[in-house]
Amino acid sequence: MAPAESVRKRQKARLNEKVTESGTKGQKEELGKWGRAWEVDWFSLTGVILLLCFAPLIVFFFIVTCDQYQCSVSHVVLDIYNGDTSPLTIWNRAPSFTWTAAKIYASWVTFQVVLYICIPDFTHNILPGYVGGVQDGARTPAGLINRYEINGLQCWIITHVLWAANAYHFHWFSPTIIFDNWIPLLWCTNILGYSVSTFAFIKAYLFPTNPEDCKFTGNIFYNYMMGIEFNPRIGKWFDFKLFFNGRPGIIAWTLINLSYAAKQQQLYGYVTNSMILVNVLQAIYVLDFFWNEAWYLKTIDICHDHFGWYLGWGDCVWLPFLYTLQGLYLVYNPVQLSTPHCAAILTLGLMGYYIFRSANHQKDLFRRTDGDCKIWGRKPCYIECSYRSGDGAVHKSKLLTSGFWGVTRHMNYTGDLMGSLAYCLACGGQHLMPYFYIIYMTILLVHRCIRDEHRCSNKYSKDWKRYTDAVPQRLIPGIF
Repeated sequence: MAPAESVRKRQKARLNEKVTESGTKGQKEELGKWGRAWEVDWFSLTGVILLLCFAPLIVFFFIVTCDQYQCSVSHVVLDIYNGDTSPLTIWNRAPSFTWTAAKIYASWVTFQVVLYICIPDFTHNILPGYVGGVQDGARTPAGLINRYEINGLQCWIITHVLWAANAYHFHWFSPTIIFDNWIPLLWCTNILGYSVSTFAFIKAYLFPTNPEDCKFTGNIFYNYMMGIEFNPRIGKWFDFKLFFNGRPGIIAWTLINLSYAAKQQQLYGYVTNSMILVNVLQAIYVLDFFWNEAWYLKTIDICHDHFGWYLGWGDCVWLPFLYTLQGLYLVYNPVQLSTPHCAAILTLGLMGYYIFRSANHQKDLFRRTDGDCKIWGRKPCYIECSYRSGDGAVHKSKLLTSGFWGVTRHMNYTGDLMGSLAYCLACGGQHLMPYFYIIYMTILLVHRCIRDEHRCSNKYSKDWKRYTDAVPQRLIPGIF
């Protein structure tokens, strides 16, 4: 019997056993629905196929538009419309794969793997408030609790200390090395993104880490994109989701921006305040991620998403190339903001970060103390609920309705969007390209709201309805 078919039959038999034991009508429908959807409708499948086909081309389009058209999307469209150029000509003019870029990227990923596996938590007892070391993740749909080695902050610090040492003392390579090899690096990241996604897909069929947390839809495209395995691992500690979500792409984010700033200095003899603003605001976001990496274990990426192309390719390609569009744009189109304009954008970005971090802190505090805390000076209000994991066990949970979580159900996303808008506004209003990020983030986070609430509705059933009645808005108070 094929391993995948064996897993499906064991899941079905196990589910039926739990139904018999419970004796509850409809129990079969409740079990197994928590997590990624089991069934694939035609609308979802169409979206999956479109993303698989066009997402890589979107990344290529934006990066090459900067390289060939000074980041002007309208000029590209008009040139193609008027017959002055063609997509094939643009493709042929773009730099191709180089072995230099391959060596740079292979060295980068290898270095991050070594840090991820080997670096112990040396800041846990030094930095007050920081939580590192071995931490428990959330309970999986099958009832398993994975353990993670939290050392992302240490990896970020070591990487950036070495980058600074190179820039100011050793001069092993140019600080503009990332920008200078940006399009060849795009080919390298695509190779890794597709390779790791394909490996995870095959691994789920042949040797899954935890077969009970695998989900097979019967549709190869959906399985490949959204993933089959919940937590694919190699050995005890190398977790695909945590590594690819949080290491090669996000650690590189700040280095990419520094490379952009170095290139601006090289080209024009100065670094604009807009470039500094983008570097600072995005560095705050990245550092927040690693400071609160233990909290990240409770987010939708780790708690619900399976590991497929959506995360594998997305973390390798989409994140480092499109999340840094503002800095890339400012290399080709330097913008010097007025002092009031700069101050207003900085205020918006910091306010967004404050809401984002405060909302997440409130939820984390509530979870850690099991509600025995104060939020905005008062004892928190919450909805008590229960849910059943795939092993049939019943668990209790509490949904917070105080603080920012009493204003909207996803106030952390609201703050995230405010910060995203600030990054874009730093680029002025001459071109549309820098604003792709806020458009994309709005679509992403609204979709996440809907996905998350669909899962929570399946997970908590009637208790979720009580929660949405208590907190009726998703993102914007009084509107949505």
